[in-house]
Amino acid sequence: MQDTLLMKDFPKEDRPRERLIKDGPHSLSTQELLAIVLRTGTKNEPVLQICNQLLLKFDGLRFLMNASIEELSNIKGIGEVKAVQLLAAFELGKRINRLQFDDRYRIKGPEDCANFMMDEMRFLEQEHFICLYLNTKNQIIARETIFKGSLNASIVHPREVFKEALRRSSSSIICLHNHPSGDPTPSREDIEVTKRLVECGKIIGIEILDHIIIGEHKYVSLKEKGYV
Repeated sequence: MQDTLLMKDFPKEDRPRERLIKDGPHSLSTQELLAIVLRTGTKNEPVLQICNQLLLKFDGLRFLMNASIEELSNIKGIGEVKAVQLLAAFELGKRINRLQFDDRYRIKGPEDCANFMMDEMRFLEQEHFICLYLNTKNQIIARETIFKGSLNASIVHPREVFKEALRRSSSSIICLHNHPSGDPTPSREDIEVTKRLVECGKIIGIEILDHIIIGEHKYVSLKEKGYV
């Protein structure tokens, strides 16, 4: 099979790097693109075979891009250096995907906010609670990941949510968190957290504009549901 061959066994014109130069990156398979990032295999493990093992182990790019250095390093032929190379490449891809939005992206409604964060949050394997801090024109001036883990009122402390808003002189906040199940239906805890933050915002004078739950290409706005 092709992926068991050493790279030197391929005709030069059929090697991934040469094909990318000639035909463009779109002409390469995911396995071949990963091989270019990793560059080399080991004495007994050709780079294409290592890449194939990576994709099989993590069931494709979706889970591979969220793997830790430790998980990657456990794959035969992937040491810490190659694991770091992969994570750096994936992070660049995530950042490039968000370049369509500038640093002053304006939020006009829940859909704008969901579009801004969907591609980043829908692949996360555990819940992340993220706040977008806005100026008086509803432009994003900062974003912070407040915590990672199961959502409940005792963990999402208003102090952490509003601390960055005060530091940035933010006039309002939009909260988001993801449901790894892909179903954005709000839970009782989601609603309780939202109500608590809204009440604290009224006291401080910094409005919670919305709390948006991100699922798999779906979202729910708790403002639209009447909880904000």
